[in-house]
Amino acid sequence: MALCLGQVFSKAKTFRPRKHFEPGTQRFELYKKAQASLKSGLDLKKVVQLPEGENLNDWIAVHVVDFFNRINLIYGTVSEYCSERTCPIMSGGLKYEYRWQDGDDYRKPTKLPAIKYMNLLMDWIESLINNEDIFPTRVCLFQRTSSRCARRS
Repeated sequence: MALCLGQVFSKAKTFRPRKHFEPGTQRFELYKKAQASLKSGLDLKKVVQLPEGENLNDWIAVHVVDFFNRINLIYGTVSEYCSERTCPIMSGGLKYEYRWQDGDDYRKPTKLPAIKYMNLLMDWIESLINNEDIFPTRVCLFQRTSSRCARRS
């Protein structure tokens, strides 16, 4: 059933008016800096575009690793406040509960505390990133009968 626009934008539902920061406060200064960086003329299409002469898989791999590093920083900050007692389940709100299954130690979907689930998840992602078959760090140059491999940086 479709919702009418009045229901969608009702202040009592999901729509909330924009919050403003008091001029002269630290948050206002941070807000101005954030807005300036967003309006700096950065063209997102150009930023994500594959540079000329570069390999698409390498380009994607660099961004996957960068994304992992950024998520790892955020996770490190949040994990200080999460223990098996304070975060007994890995959930996505009240509606979803995530269970861990890896086929080795956890053959069936298993309910875990959020901190343990996230540690297993981050370890699993890191193992994929470090897997040379998935994210090779060597470039092989083939010449007639022999090949020579050089380490990628």
